Amino acid sequence: MKKPPIVPAKAKKIFWIAGENSGDLHAAEVIASIRKIHPDWQHFGVGGQHMQRAGFNSLFPFERFSVMGFVEVIRHLGFFLKVERKIEKILRRSPPDLIVLVDYPGLNMRIARIAHKIGIKVLYYICPQFWAWKKNRLKQLEKFTDQVVYILPFEKKYLDEYRVKSTYVGHPIAEEIEFAMERQEFADKYSLDPKKEWLGFMPGSRNIELKRMLPQFLKAISYFEKDKYEILISRAPTVSEKLFNKIISAFPGIKYMEIIADNYCLIRYCRCLSVTSGTATLESAYIGTPCVIVYKAGKLSYELGKRLIRIDMIGLPNIILKQRILPELIQHEANGIRIYNEMSAILSNHNRYSLIKNKLSELHDILGSKSASRNTRDIIIGLVNE
Repeated sequence: MKKPPIVPAKAKKIFWIAGENSGDLHAAEVIASIRKIHPDWQHFGVGGQHMQRAGFNSLFPFERFSVMGFVEVIRHLGFFLKVERKIEKILRRSPPDLIVLVDYPGLNMRIARIAHKIGIKVLYYICPQFWAWKKNRLKQLEKFTDQVVYILPFEKKYLDEYRVKSTYVGHPIAEEIEFAMERQEFADKYSLDPKKEWLGFMPGSRNIELKRMLPQFLKAISYFEKDKYEILISRAPTVSEKLFNKIISAFPGIKYMEIIADNYCLIRYCRCLSVTSGTATLESAYIGTPCVIVYKAGKLSYELGKRLIRIDMIGLPNIILKQRILPELIQHEANGIRIYNEMSAILSNHNRYSLIKNKLSELHDILGSKSASRNTRDIIIGLVNE
């Protein structure tokens, strides 16, 4: 573990915890916005490459935090307990002016409790999905945080019910999504045929997601007509290139183009997508590209989750729209032939395809056009300067 940065006595210090890739990206936008106004403020704690590029000092190896599922968390419990103890020592030895917790509730709710006990102000940015399970976290948010910043409009009624001090700031994707290239430029960069339709596959930002979903995506790809479509597969920079290539090598007949840093263009220019459940599903829906949402967990984690989760949909676009607009394939249903069938059903039905696109366009009105990073920045600056 790196030592916390030595800062001038008057410099403000903010301790951040963002334990996974989308939180890292969203937090980075806020840090960059703060630094435009207060370049001397120090930002450190748990965060990834996006936050580090924005001027953040990471004290722990970010890749160790990318764990999902009940059983998987238990397997890494020793690591998380060790991190928790080290963070508590840091907070007691040199209390920051504010702690900003970004999603990632397993660790963050425990740190909120510790910070409250010490007397450090806490802002929770992107609150836990309490509406899906563990509604008791609302009581903890009310007790252990000074401010909750939420990004989904429907969360307001729950937060108000438990008298949690909260503010809606807009959804980060509204300002983060931008397209670096037009379709022809994108085609030229990746040697794609612009006359063909492209199909996109996004297996996720964690190695465990890659292991579970990429083989099923490749099986689905094998069923499509090779001359009709070109295949684009996203490889997140946070997953192992060696693992990615090992899985691909088991399917020698698959022709595809690997996309690493241009996901927004991939989403925009593909005719249809298959996307592992997570932030990418909402990005795809917000951009307006029909997709199939897929998800696989470990067997025990899935059985436990099935008993605890209170909602009957997993895809954020469907949850926000309160309707199963996009197909969802979960666990044993998330297999190659089902993925192929669902994508084909969308592609072959013009009326359904248009209906999906029209319905997805409603997300722009629901999520609004607020700047989440600037609004969150202003709340943070206000808390620090109180």
